[in-house]
Order: sequence, then structure tokens, then C-alpha cells
Amino acid sequence: MIFDPALAWASLPQLLRGAAMTAAVTVPILVLGGLLAIPIALARLSAKRPIRALATAYVVIFRGTPSLILLYLIYSGLGHIEAVVASPLWIVLSKAYPCAVIGFVLVHSAYVVEILRGSLEAVPRGLIEAGQGLGLSPRALLWQVRLPIALRYALRSYQNEVLIIIKSTAAVSAITVVDLMAVANEVFYLTYDPFTPFIAAGILYWVIINLARTGFDLADRRFNAHLFATAKPAQVRRAPRIAALTAYRTSKAIP
Repeated sequence: MIFDPALAWASLPQLLRGAAMTAAVTVPILVLGGLLAIPIALARLSAKRPIRALATAYVVIFRGTPSLILLYLIYSGLGHIEAVVASPLWIVLSKAYPCAVIGFVLVHSAYVVEILRGSLEAVPRGLIEAGQGLGLSPRALLWQVRLPIALRYALRSYQNEVLIIIKSTAAVSAITVVDLMAVANEVFYLTYDPFTPFIAAGILYWVIINLARTGFDLADRRFNAHLFATAKPAQVRRAPRIAALTAYRTSKAIP
């Protein structure tokens, strides 16, 4: 039997605790990564070349570094640097959970920077000029006009990045964080069943992913309601053409 329901049911409490740890890792990554990405995205659009170059270097480095390698470098590598071990930072960096969050925050923020940068550049120039015409300061224009609109534009692209991050956090098991993947591995080592624990873990990941996707769909309908309001059923879209065609045929039938 490929899937053993009895084993899956018996392992469910441990798997749910692992899923809770996956959520506990993911949420800080999304919050901290998003907050870090905003100033770096603004730096990417800065008119000052040194600031723009530093922000570009940050994005290039952390977008190009595999998450697992970064986790090993932070969790295992920093422990071999005496200055780090002797500093107050070691209180944090000596533990697996903070290292996992820090590693993924760096990677996640680099991707979000590019999403935000593209969205900020997509804000219509006319809206910016209208804000300037109303006398808004550059800071007020950014926080009241450009950034709110850019966040709406970025929502769908950000959804894809969030779903990828949720699945990528399975890598934290490599540095001893007992997440959903780590629990599935433990069940496998105890039972030597190569299918049931990982199929059960995959189902739980599927549930988490689709809950997140549903939340983003609701947020998209809330913040981009104008796009959904203009969408009409095919019958409604065809109605004006049908009416025009009927009127044309009627006019031709009149002698």
C-alpha cells in the first residue's frame, strides 16, 4: 500500500505541530521582508548613483544566492567567526529559528524589491502630476499616491512570491528547525514508510498554500474592485452588439 491512512492519522498531531512551525517561520519572513523591501525599492529608484548601486548590489546578491546555501552560511558559517561569537549578536545567531528567518528575509526582500520597483514605475504619470498640482510634497506624494497604487499593482505578483516562500521554507529543516518537512522525515525514519508521511505533509502544504491563495484573491477583489466591477458576463458583453444587429436588420426590413 502506497498510502497508509492509519499511519497518517497517527502522525497527524506531529504533522500539525510541524505545520504550525512552518507558519511561525513564514509570517515573520513576509512581514520583515516586506518592510525591508520598501526602502531598498525606493533606493533602487534613487537619482543618486551610489545609493542606487548599493540597492542594486543587494538585489543581485540575494536573488542569486540559493536559500539553502544562505541558511548554512548564517547558521553554521558565522559560528566560525570569533568576532561574531564574542558579540551580542551570537545570542540570536546561535539559534536555528532566528537564522532561518534572517536567511529567508534577505532572499524574500530581494525579490519583493523588484516587484515594488516595477509597480512604482507603473504608476501613471498623470496621477503623479495631479498630486504635484495639488501641492503635495514629495514625501506625501509617495505615501499617499504612489505607494498605495503601486501596492495594488504588486498584489498579484507578490502572491506568487509568497506561495514560493511558503514552499521554500521546507529548507529550514536542514538547520534543525522542526517544521512540517522535518516532522515528515522523522516519521519516515521511525517507520521506513517512504510515501505516507510525505504525502500527508504534501496535503498539509497544499492546504496552507490554498488558504494563502484564497486570502490573496479576496484581497485582490477588495483593493482592485474596480477591475472586477468592469468585468461582465459574455451574454452582457454581447447584448449591445445583438441589439445593434437587430436594429440594423429591422431598418433594412422597412421599405
